[in-house]
Amino acid sequence: MEITVEIGYYPLMDNYEKPVEHFIEKLVENKKITLESGTMSSLLTGSYEDVMELLNRQLKPFLEKYPSVFTLKISSACKTCKT
Repeated sequence: MEITVEIGYYPLMDNYEKPVEHFIEKLVENKKITLESGTMSSLLTGSYEDVMELLNRQLKPFLEKYPSVFTLKISSACKTCKT
């Protein structure tokens, strides 16, 4: 099953751009996932297993290192998703 996750990352600090850029760099490393970056959020598209494994691996280090807020919307009913 293909899914799309809309994810917003908001580090609660003055120099928030650096952790956001680093987070996006970590997401881009996975070639199985399509990443579309926007101003307020990014879209991750790929198989359920690949996207969820990527999020599981990448969220924790950023939550531990920076005071952070992540927002996520998960959809299997998007125009790029295939059933």
